[in-house]
Amino acid sequence: MQIPLSVRMKGVESIGPAVDISERTRMHASPQNTSSPSAPAAMAREAARRWFLGQCGVGLGAIALGQLLDRQAHGATSRTLAPRPPHFAGRAKAVIHLFMAGAPSQLELFDYKPLLSRLEGQPLPPSIIGDQRYAFIQPTAGVLGPQYPFQPSGDSGLMLSSALPHLRRVADRICMVKSMHTDQFNHAPAQIFFNSGFSQPGRPCLGSWVLYGLGAETDELPAFVVMSTGAGLSGGAALWSSGFLPTVYAGVQFRSQGDPILNISTPQGILPRVQEDTYDLIKRLNERRYDEIGDPEIRTRIANFEMAARLQTSAPELMDLRDETQATLDLYGCDPDRPSFARACLLARRMVERGVRFINIYHSGWDAHSNVVGNIRKNCADTDQASAALVLDLARRGMLDETLVLWGGEFGRTPMVETNPALGRSRGRDHHPQAFTVWMAGGGTRPGMVYGATDDFGFHITENPVHVHDLQATILHCLGFDHTRLTYHYAGRDFRLTDVHGRVVHDLVM
Repeated sequence: MQIPLSVRMKGVESIGPAVDISERTRMHASPQNTSSPSAPAAMAREAARRWFLGQCGVGLGAIALGQLLDRQAHGATSRTLAPRPPHFAGRAKAVIHLFMAGAPSQLELFDYKPLLSRLEGQPLPPSIIGDQRYAFIQPTAGVLGPQYPFQPSGDSGLMLSSALPHLRRVADRICMVKSMHTDQFNHAPAQIFFNSGFSQPGRPCLGSWVLYGLGAETDELPAFVVMSTGAGLSGGAALWSSGFLPTVYAGVQFRSQGDPILNISTPQGILPRVQEDTYDLIKRLNERRYDEIGDPEIRTRIANFEMAARLQTSAPELMDLRDETQATLDLYGCDPDRPSFARACLLARRMVERGVRFINIYHSGWDAHSNVVGNIRKNCADTDQASAALVLDLARRGMLDETLVLWGGEFGRTPMVETNPALGRSRGRDHHPQAFTVWMAGGGTRPGMVYGATDDFGFHITENPVHVHDLQATILHCLGFDHTRLTYHYAGRDFRLTDVHGRVVHDLVM
């Protein structure tokens, strides 16, 4: 059933000129917040109301229409995530987000500032610092010059650090933004902000918005997959949460070795027929409960059981890298039997081949408050080869044009040195939200391009600033969405990834 957007029903989301209700998950007119202490009571009231109306046979037109739409919206589970057209024809069909949690130092990797070497040990001019304050250093802290040499790379002459020898091989394929800035100063809120457009948990992440807008192209694997390498994440599971969207749009975290999800394999001694009958019984019980109270999270539960059954076949095939050539394994630097960032990147390519829409790979450990040289050396050894290999591998398979690869962290690092004997820190860098660097490849972004610039100290942006919301708007544009129209009605208003901000940076896209 097609309903024009001019017929706005409370709780029905909108992404385009018409909404196919049979392929949507609606929220109730008064969405339940399961984190609220009153949620059980609210669900009980809702159940009682539905039971009463059902027993009485109340036939008000609005109630009948709502029930009709509700049943259509929650028909076959597979239709909830059926593929949907975007607002316009976007180049990208999938996204691989390589998130470098902890904030890599742009001054050691991408943003070459030779003046800092000449000023090393001296404080920055007060006119540069202004009233900026930092958590672990004083404004009078001395300058720390770039700790790695830079050299031009590729036909574009992109200046890259010697710490990134493999990225130099794809210099002409990447689009680098040196003028990123964010509102957040600390790791957890900045990571959540970069991923969800808001600094506190509770909003849908980028992957959830993409899945909500485009649906899924596979029934055999989750359409939004999350993998993590390195240490823990400050932002936690809020980074791949669906927020107030139904949890069917949330990211599914995979382990990088063995069963991607614990307990996905059939327990020993359980016969296939017994398992099938068990799944069927659970599904019928869940469907009956949904008919009683209409909670959309019950549909997520049904979808999870169905996906778990399919993963018993699809997951082992996905995770088994024996069908990859040795040349491909060598390209990534991947040991197929050892968890690593390289293995996660190779799995991400295999997922895109199998129709997965959005993949997050989080590699944490970049928080270089001390020993920035060692921090960069270790993390680049873990990530540089595989990041470049992912771009090359997608390109040679004809997949890069339709796959957007994004690499970067939550903010940048200061040009001033952090040294604190009491904390055992020396020759590190503090957090710097005013300027940092990310790069993209494929998915309709312009290859071999540098956008934006910072001053000679790497402190302030001097050309073409790009806010996090601007980057989010641009990513959605690559996927075919007007970020102002990809909305979800919740708590009395329409929400979007970019909140009330953001602009598409058209210079970055073809």
